[in-house]
Amino acid sequence: MEKKKKRLVFRTIVLSVLVLTLIFVLVVNANQDRPKLEEGDPAPNFKLDRLDQEGETIELADLEGQGVMINFWATYCEPCKEEMPYMDQLYEEYNDQGIEIIAVSVDKNEIVINNFYNSLDLSFPSVHDKNETVMEAYEVIPLPTSYFINPDGTIERVVQGPLTLERLEEYFLEILPQ
Repeated sequence: MEKKKKRLVFRTIVLSVLVLTLIFVLVVNANQDRPKLEEGDPAPNFKLDRLDQEGETIELADLEGQGVMINFWATYCEPCKEEMPYMDQLYEEYNDQGIEIIAVSVDKNEIVINNFYNSLDLSFPSVHDKNETVMEAYEVIPLPTSYFINPDGTIERVVQGPLTLERLEEYFLEILPQ
């Protein structure tokens, strides 16, 4: 009986040390400063499958020379739903002038994304970040978050939160190719 008690105490101590070590490692990693993408930084390249045109992909590097708005959104995000019609309205006007919109959905289910996208009859490209790798590369926390990319591939502006029609048009004018 005494042997079992000692073994239980030893195992409890070892388990406690392991749990404390795990907590320490998690806290240290969470507090490390990660470099943040800022205005003026080069926009990380990515290539994703288009949802609005099956079999097609979009790669950011292919859009060099154009102004690009990258909008991270999800169907469960109410502010995302509100700004989508504004994006579509300006897309029709500014696409011919060299501005591209890429709507990056971080939803899990493509059927839900497609149903939402089709219900609004949106005309700008939609892609699916299935593994959230692009979301991580762009360090997106709140949804919606939009990146406005200059024709030279640098980040002109980062906007967290929903956009109004007026603000969206201001940002388009900033990235309009000359």
